Amino acid sequence: MTDAITLERERGLLTLRLNRPDKKNALTRAMYSDMAQALKQADADPEINAVLITGSSECFTAGNDIADFLEQPPSNLDSPVFQFMLTLLECRKPVIAAVAGAAVGIGTTLLLHCDLVYVSRDARLRMPFVNLGLCPEFGSSLILPRLLGHAKAAELLLLGEGFSGEQAAQWGIATQALGSGEEALAKAREMALRFESLPPEAVRISKQLMKAQDREQLRKAIEEEGALFIQRLRSPEAIAALSGFINRT
Repeated sequence: MTDAITLERERGLLTLRLNRPDKKNALTRAMYSDMAQALKQADADPEINAVLITGSSECFTAGNDIADFLEQPPSNLDSPVFQFMLTLLECRKPVIAAVAGAAVGIGTTLLLHCDLVYVSRDARLRMPFVNLGLCPEFGSSLILPRLLGHAKAAELLLLGEGFSGEQAAQWGIATQALGSGEEALAKAREMALRFESLPPEAVRISKQLMKAQDREQLRKAIEEEGALFIQRLRSPEAIAALSGFINRT
């Protein structure tokens, strides 16, 4: 387990914390592998009732570490980033997210697969895939038009427009927006610990029923998006945009 991911157990709650503050919690291949492994282990552990994913009270994640991505881009759907996506999609335990500050790219799209999401009102969410010469991922091209309608989804996915935590709650991307990152984490922890007193099999079956109709369609969308995302990473557009991004940082 890399130091950039820390795991904390509290009674029946496993907290998975992104811990790379010098890089705004940008995600590397190693971090995706560690998160997928942690989710699989939590799902199989009868003493774990819920998983909480968070960053710091100032930053959730800046998304993919672009330099790491360009050094060894994903070449197929067995790559760590896609393994993380599919593991989160299939997780049977409740997954809760606490978000403050920046939530960029997959930092936003992973929230679409969490069961409860608590954000600070001033959190800054954005999916700048097209801006980087890429395409939507993690089922966002399927979920967001359904949730928001085509016009609003197009604004977020085609233009890469950002939005606040308060807007995320208004639109149903988040469960609730709170005054600060500390409050969002406290609320997420409070709600996650409630699963300790609930019958775990009833929770598991209820989540399964809620997700069942969309699971296969989502898996297919993730695979189709992933194949195109891999192609786009090798395109002149993406190479130029990503290289320009690195040179600016």
